Amino acid sequence: MLWILTQNKQNLMNVKDVSVKGKHIVGFVENSLLDQWNKVMGKYDSNERALEVLTEIFAKIDQSDGAAVTFTMPEQ
Repeated sequence: MLWILTQNKQNLMNVKDVSVKGKHIVGFVENSLLDQWNKVMGKYDSNERALEVLTEIFAKIDQSDGAAVTFTMPEQ
């Protein structure tokens, strides 16, 4: 289970998938088969920075003990 606090600190999301779309980090949320959506969790100055943040998220997951993982999107 991956919980991410969005960059604007206004949403705490339980995401199933995280991806980079240009300068944005997008989370995929699935509540049921009919209730699925993507939400921008952070916007950065470049695609390279967005990819760095994605790598930070992966490192946090990799270091976890298999329980719920929390991550706060960096401001920049």
